[in-house]
Parts: sequence; structure tokens; C-alpha cells
Amino acid sequence: MSEKHDRDAHYKELSGKEGMEKISELVKGIHICMMTTVAADRKMSSRPMAVQDKPFDGTLWFLTRVTSEKIGEIAKDQDVTLTFAEPKDSKYISLKGIAATSQDKAKIKELWNPMYKAWFPKGEDDPEIAVLRVEVSEADYWEASSSKVVMMAKYAFAAATGGKIEIGEAGHVEVQ
Repeated sequence: MSEKHDRDAHYKELSGKEGMEKISELVKGIHICMMTTVAADRKMSSRPMAVQDKPFDGTLWFLTRVTSEKIGEIAKDQDVTLTFAEPKDSKYISLKGIAATSQDKAKIKELWNPMYKAWFPKGEDDPEIAVLRVEVSEADYWEASSSKVVMMAKYAFAAATGGKIEIGEAGHVEVQ
């Protein structure tokens, strides 16, 4: 087990179809992720991004503004990290990948949702819209194996007895 992984979680190494299904299961229903890029000063820069409501197939798509800071950052360094969290279900996932941007009109039309009108008042033909594609290469995830009530009981028992508990599952997925 790698030093970076939680010793109190069951750890798995996944790839292929099983890995893709695990990522899809974890990100499903999470509507906002944090996208981290490398800024000009080499510091990490993060911001929330709306996630498309589509099954995970190795690529994630976003709509953003052509003039946004992240577009310039990605032009210099395409490595990005996307982090997802759903505390009520105790699931957390970090995806790493390569980002690219375009103004592909067909893809904009495919991804368009009327909610985007708040950011792009001219609609899907707004000249400010850019498509941001992230090809995911790997993921790390953590999830609790029990409900919060069961987890609290496990924590209380471990604290009272000085014992250890297995809190869930953690793992690494190689996508490509």
C-alpha cells in the first residue's frame, strides 16, 4: 500500500472497465467539481465548474468563457485536477487529466443547457463560449462503507477499545 493512501481504508487498484465503472459510480449525481490548473506564477488555481450530466467515459466536458483565466493557464500547462466531493454519501474523488479548449459549435450545441444562459446571455451562439475537454488519465477515490450512523458507532467503539476500524474503501484507477 502506498504511503499516500489511508491505512484505515480497504485499498484497491483498478483499471479498464472496472475502473471506469467505479469513477462513473462515484461522480454520478455530483453537479459541481473543483478544477485546478497551474497559474502563471506556478501556484495552483482552483474554481468550481458545472459537471455535465452524462455517464463517465474517460472524458469530461465543460463550457466556459473564452476570456477566463483558466483558458490562458491551460494554454501554458494542460495538466488539470478535478475534485469531486459528496459529504452526505462520504464519497470523494480526484481526477487527473489533460485539458484542451476549442470553440467547436457542434459540441457547444450538444452540451448546451438553458441554465448556461445566466453566463452566456446570447445563448449557445455567444462568441464567448469555449468548450473545455478533460481527458482523464487517472483517479484516486475514498468512500465510506457504511452510513454516518454506523460510522459514528464504529468510531465510538474504536475510541472506547483503542482498536482500529476500517472506514471504507480507497483506491487508484488508471484510465488510459
